[in-house]
Amino acid sequence: MNVGGGPGSYRRLEVPPNCDLTLGMVCTDKRADDRTVWEMVADGRFANPVGNLQGGFLAAFADSAMAATAVRWALRSNPARRVRCANAEMKMSFLAPVAVGTPLTCGARVLSGGSRVIFVEAEVCAADHLLVAKASSTYIATVADA
Repeated sequence: MNVGGGPGSYRRLEVPPNCDLTLGMVCTDKRADDRTVWEMVADGRFANPVGNLQGGFLAAFADSAMAATAVRWALRSNPARRVRCANAEMKMSFLAPVAVGTPLTCGARVLSGGSRVIFVEAEVCAADHLLVAKASSTYIATVADA
C-alpha cells in the first residue's frame, strides 16, 4: 500500500491532528451530530506585529472545528466507514482583535448536508462572549471502506 500521499495512497489519520495540538484546541462538547464546541487560548507564539492573534490562526481554529463537525455529520449515515472531509471553500470574517492570552470558544454547526457536500458555520467568541470571528465553509466528504 502506498503511504506517501500520492494517488491511491492511504495515510494513517492522526487524531487529534497535529494542527489542533499546536493550537491547543480541546473539544468541550460533541453531544450532537451537527454541532461541536472547542476551546483554546490565544497563544503568544501566534501574535501578529501589534500583539494580537494573527487572523490565520483564528481561521485554522474555525476550520478545524468545522471539519470535525462535518466528519461527525458524515458519520451519521456511514458509522462503520472511514470518512474524510476536505474544505472546498471557506469564508472568514474578523470582527474584533484578540489579545494574546484570551480564552476563545468556537461553536461549529452544520447548516445543511448530504452524503457528499456539507455546509458548516462557526462562531469564535472571546471569554466575555464577544464575537471575534465568524466563518462558513463547504466540505466535500469522501467515504472509504473500513
